[in-house]
Amino acid sequence: MIPITVVDVQDAEPLVLEVLRSGVIAQGPMVKRFEDAFASVAGVPHAVAVNNGTTALVASIQALDLQPGDEVITTPFTFVATLNAILEAGATARFADIDSVDFNIDPEKVSAQVTDRTKVLMPVHLYGQMADMGRLVPLAQQHGLTIVEDSAQAVGATYEGKPAGSFGIGCFSLYATKNITTAEGGVITTSDDALADKLRVMRNQGMRARYQYEMAGHNYRLTDLHAALGIPQLEKLQQLTDVRRRNAEALSKGLDGVTGLTVPAVLPGREHVWHQYTILVGDDAPVTRDELAAKLTEKGIGNGIYYPKLVFDYDCYRDNPQVIASDVPVAKKVAEQALSLPVHPKLTDADLETIVSSVREVFGA
Repeated sequence: MIPITVVDVQDAEPLVLEVLRSGVIAQGPMVKRFEDAFASVAGVPHAVAVNNGTTALVASIQALDLQPGDEVITTPFTFVATLNAILEAGATARFADIDSVDFNIDPEKVSAQVTDRTKVLMPVHLYGQMADMGRLVPLAQQHGLTIVEDSAQAVGATYEGKPAGSFGIGCFSLYATKNITTAEGGVITTSDDALADKLRVMRNQGMRARYQYEMAGHNYRLTDLHAALGIPQLEKLQQLTDVRRRNAEALSKGLDGVTGLTVPAVLPGREHVWHQYTILVGDDAPVTRDELAAKLTEKGIGNGIYYPKLVFDYDCYRDNPQVIASDVPVAKKVAEQALSLPVHPKLTDADLETIVSSVREVFGA
């Protein structure tokens, strides 16, 4: 089986042992070391480590002190954590349609969703390519919105040379399948000194020092053991990303010209980090997306449907007054056609050839 993703944290063994031997395993010096390295990658002065990516989103919204009824505009085509975080923070979610080329929120569709209660614009840098921040930033400024970047899948990605997580409040996931993983974990990035300070106090039960409480806080802490897993990966992030880019180029070259199949595009000014390599299986294809997925699985090629439905298209959200669905035809079509193929750094040239030949065979190309 060629898996859709591979977890490799063996390089972290010396640092993990260092933590175990130190006796300091929670919110200690290894977390600080990881935060400093991550801040450098994101191009900001502050990185605040938390226990997962969803927490990063929740804490970022909570730190903005939104009131009940205040709204966040985001994309309907994302992992459900994006929506869950908005709801957990007590805000209301609105949705703008996406662009089928980069799979991200379409700036042209954002303004129509803005109301007098809208406070936050939350683009999701899906699959490893950033949203069109060149147009989203002016839109946010025009409407007085704070940008919270859901950068869960985009560590190391850039827009016009500026890293993901540096356009507003950046929120990253370090889950097991991500390009950088600590098994579970998350990071919030910011250039705002006061916000970073608030988040650090909030994540530690509202304590600035032991039993010195300044707010009603939470336990959002990351452990030193988790941080130790991530540091070696951050040190070789560029190397890992270069391999992903090479693999993506090989896939796109091999699948070019297949009728009914659209390969992902890297848009000008953006550096894609290829968390996922996602194709679209069009209406003119000889098979449906689901049929292709099943046939590839039969051939031993891992694949993933990210995501089979729009986030608001589940019964558990349908009647929630904090979830305001909208007409998003592009996102709906993409959810029917998108299929992700393996692109991770552990693929061999033979693996890539097998993936390409198998897809072409199913398509009869």
